[in-house]
Amino acid sequence: MRIARAAPACLLLAGCEGVQSTLAPTGPQAQHIAQLFWVMVAGSGAIMLVVILVTAIALFAPARRRAFLTGDTVVLAGGLIFPVVTLTALLVYGLVMLGAGPGKMAASPVRLEVAGERWWWRVVYRDDAGSAVESANELRIPVGQAVKIELSSDNVIHSFWAPKLAGKLDMIPGRKTALTLSAETAGVSRGQCAEYCGGAHALMAFNVVAMPLNEYDEWRLREVQPAQEPTTRETREGKALFLSRGCGACHTIRGTPAAGRLGPDLTHVGGRISIGAAILATDEASIARWIKHNQDIKPGNLMPAFDIFSESELLALSRYLASLR
Repeated sequence: MRIARAAPACLLLAGCEGVQSTLAPTGPQAQHIAQLFWVMVAGSGAIMLVVILVTAIALFAPARRRAFLTGDTVVLAGGLIFPVVTLTALLVYGLVMLGAGPGKMAASPVRLEVAGERWWWRVVYRDDAGSAVESANELRIPVGQAVKIELSSDNVIHSFWAPKLAGKLDMIPGRKTALTLSAETAGVSRGQCAEYCGGAHALMAFNVVAMPLNEYDEWRLREVQPAQEPTTRETREGKALFLSRGCGACHTIRGTPAAGRLGPDLTHVGGRISIGAAILATDEASIARWIKHNQDIKPGNLMPAFDIFSESELLALSRYLASLR
């Protein structure tokens, strides 16, 4: 009987885990948010129990025991003093928590720029020398270091939210905002646009990959390199199709004539975890499916569905893109 009663609670707690859970934080800022949440839950739970007890007394206790509830002292204490003290304490606690962010971890944090597009994420990595390399829908960050992310949008209001690492922050056209976060453990977490932005908003997600510092440095060295040259007949055919069928008008592949800016940079798309803004895992089959059926997979996105390729051409094109690591 007890097991049967515990089952719903176990299912509820299971929902607190996962790659996009605010209650399973992996960074200091998200831990502060989770701590504040549990303090508020505990406090509100205690207050609810007191209210239930007082209500029970008012409904069922003998008249001589209910009489004290009508006194001025109870009304003043419960209706004025208690709310003022409780809300003031919560405000002070919240302000203290706000000042405990990860920005103090490093004098020179890793710097990224993230722009909210329709409906995907443009990610730019910059170094101290001012050079930049662009990616999309995926943030790679080193474990244990503060990361300062400059957020912007040139279209509508988006909201950047990586629940396991930090709180949400709006991306407002015409101004730039900044969010500092860090990851304490290596792993992959998921983020989401948290402000309705029309179209494919519900499918505008991204991945955050926290890596040990040495792996992150190796990845950065690979990422600044131009795209690999195809080594097989099929991938060479795929590159030729990409350049001849107009794909380069929207997408960039560094090291080739393709220099489009409307869509994601595809220079190293084969090395990313997902495509379509964290919708499909990156592999040849998913890339082929996305090229031909992207409007079915992500309705409202701004890429037209390309059904002009034969099966062999689609295979060559997807194999070429998957090889770009």
